[in-house]
Amino acid sequence: MALASSSEPCGDTAKRLADIRPGPDGSDPQELVNSNRLLFFTADDGIHGRELWASSGTGGTGTFLVKDIRPGAEGSNLQDLTQVGDQVFFSADNGVNGQELWVSDGTAAGTHLVKDILPGGDSAIDPSPFRDERRFQEFDGVLYFGANDGVHGGELWRSDGTAGGTRMVEELNPGPESTFPRRFARTQQAFYFVGSQPRSVHVFRSMGKPGAVSVLERFEDNFIFNLTPVKSRIFFLVDNDEGEASLWKTDGTPASTRELRFFHGEYPHDFVALGNRLVFSAGGNFNGTDFGGEPEGEELWTSDGTVKGTRLIKDIRPGPESSAPEALAVLNGRVFFAADNGGGKGRELWVTDGTAGGTRLFKDLERGPGSSSPEGLTAIQGTLFFSAETGGRGRELWVSDGTTSGTERLKELNPGPASSSPSGFVRSGWDVFFTAEDSAGRELWALPFRPEDECDESSRHSQSERLP
Repeated sequence: MALASSSEPCGDTAKRLADIRPGPDGSDPQELVNSNRLLFFTADDGIHGRELWASSGTGGTGTFLVKDIRPGAEGSNLQDLTQVGDQVFFSADNGVNGQELWVSDGTAAGTHLVKDILPGGDSAIDPSPFRDERRFQEFDGVLYFGANDGVHGGELWRSDGTAGGTRMVEELNPGPESTFPRRFARTQQAFYFVGSQPRSVHVFRSMGKPGAVSVLERFEDNFIFNLTPVKSRIFFLVDNDEGEASLWKTDGTPASTRELRFFHGEYPHDFVALGNRLVFSAGGNFNGTDFGGEPEGEELWTSDGTVKGTRLIKDIRPGPESSAPEALAVLNGRVFFAADNGGGKGRELWVTDGTAGGTRLFKDLERGPGSSSPEGLTAIQGTLFFSAETGGRGRELWVSDGTTSGTERLKELNPGPASSSPSGFVRSGWDVFFTAEDSAGRELWALPFRPEDECDESSRHSQSERLP
């Protein structure tokens, strides 16, 4: 299988790296993060609770518990794993200091509390129930995050991994009231976050030093979310407490910040950058206007940051029904996604170049009216990794090089009609890691992903499961 990248899958068989929690329950690895040298993640082995683990993949030192931060079976509630250089920062509760900032280099000795920002047993970093909300942000080799020291309220902090280098950047909301920095995103020039002020909520732009600029101010009951970088621009959504959202953009100044379009119905989602444009899924509009007529359904949209340039790419399923594009991922200048055009092929793999003419069914993985329902599409150095479901085999691992002939199912991880449901694809070293289920429950797996001359010829694709 020839791939348009310097690396490719070596063989068609992924390997379960360890049965971290023996028995059928599985350790349920979460928050997979590459640190250049190791893959970090959290897992529950049934003995230590959910703690910090690491893996070198199919070679090296193996898969191991880095440190039992909170001794016993309760777990340390690790959250916010974020790579900064060769280290990984995270928040955790060791049972003594509350939820605070920690750092790890992959060794037990190198895994430690950075600073007890709020001294005692209270938490400087509130445990978040929203695991998909970015609360830590790397920028210029430094970690930025929100923390409460008990004096200034929850404000913007920075850390280089040392106690002395961990300090508040500035107090945007003076006194004990909190800004609660959250929902971070970054461009090459700056980083952005949502913050609160008395009776208002803001989008702030920061260079990592005092002087953060509010590029947008809204009433406090507004919900600002889904900050997404596209080149030097940030797109985001604003819900003015009505359960529906408008698409906004900013170039980093108040004057450049504007509303682009209001979307009826469900929130727009699956934001990805295609060149200098945003591509996303949205619906609930009415024949291209804001009022009257029949709803178009949820379809594929794009925006160049202007009102006129925020438009429907294609009504894939004409009429009020939705093609419901999901799992958008960019590979080699095109966006791949799952959709159903209602034409009798079910929910399958589609592709777009951002134009109506360039939007088409890419491959019918489950031939006929049935759906393969691709999920978890993730582009890694010229290869698309995803899961799809086919008759008699369940939901299993697929890869694509962006050609129909190079789109194939790999060897089943959970043979038969049961599904392994692989998800969470991350490259670290010479492997692509993910989680999947078999008789051992959900555990950590890896597929060797290397330059062609580093692949063992005996492990290369057998072609036995390539589809015509």
